Amino acid sequence: MCFYLKLFFLSIIGTFFSSSYLESIVKRYLSRGTIRVVTCFMFGLKFCWKSLTIYSKDPEFLVNIKTKKFVLIHGEGFGAWCWYKTVALLEEVGLQPVALDLTGSGIDLTDSNTVTTLAEYSKPLTDYLENLPEDEKVILVGHSIGGACISYALEHYLHKISKAIFLCATMMTDGQRPFDVFADQLGSAEQFMQESKFLIHANGKEKPPTGFMFEKEQMKGLYFNQSPTKDVALAMVSMRHSPIGPIMEKLCLSPDKYGTARRFYIQTLDDRALSPDVQEKLVRENPPEGVFKIKGSDHCPFFSKPQSLHKILVEIAQIP
Repeated sequence: MCFYLKLFFLSIIGTFFSSSYLESIVKRYLSRGTIRVVTCFMFGLKFCWKSLTIYSKDPEFLVNIKTKKFVLIHGEGFGAWCWYKTVALLEEVGLQPVALDLTGSGIDLTDSNTVTTLAEYSKPLTDYLENLPEDEKVILVGHSIGGACISYALEHYLHKISKAIFLCATMMTDGQRPFDVFADQLGSAEQFMQESKFLIHANGKEKPPTGFMFEKEQMKGLYFNQSPTKDVALAMVSMRHSPIGPIMEKLCLSPDKYGTARRFYIQTLDDRALSPDVQEKLVRENPPEGVFKIKGSDHCPFFSKPQSLHKILVEIAQIP
């Protein structure tokens, strides 16, 4: 019993001393043959103890964050489901994430073929902002085409938004279409509308297209080249086709509203859907307040680099 009490005592003081120092103490009580086992046991306890210590500091940590609520907006084809890792990580540190399904996305029952404008597509977001208490603000995070939705929200609900974070996203300029950002990969909008094999014609071939969706193998190469297999499988059974009207609509963004917003951009450096060069061009032509980079991330850092993404989100939230 005395032996185990000493181990427990060592695991506690392990929060204050270095690993090498602790190992030298353990050697006084143990034979050389068992040193590794007990050291691993001790360090496991040490990790648990430190985890408890970190969480005990959460209230103090949160004091430095003025806006604690994050509203997470997915990109084309995705839904609120894609943020599951990000939601869990933010909640663990006491922040308040809310992931929304845009119209015709995720579990929203609207037929996406009937969604023709960015206002319709963004309605779940604008409804949410409209219903916020007058004195409450949120941090918006928009992924991919979701950047157009948060750009639209900044223009119409700036007073409800503390900061806007564009995650490998379409950070718009006045008069630009969301599709224009992807023109380097997909060609001109006119060419895409006439020739693309990914278009959906819900009203018949003779009518304008109503949506688009890439083939599964192409999606894997474009979006998920660094993502875990399980997350790719989740995406393959969860993604829906996207309405085409919203991405072909030109945005009207004013300098006194959108132009005064606090914008931040997160670049993904192994992205095949929105290349690093295109992302660099976006921040160069429309400079945000801050730029962050995630190495080794594909177009879906919430899958491929969730911890790195989480760290940046918290860092941005802490900026005064």
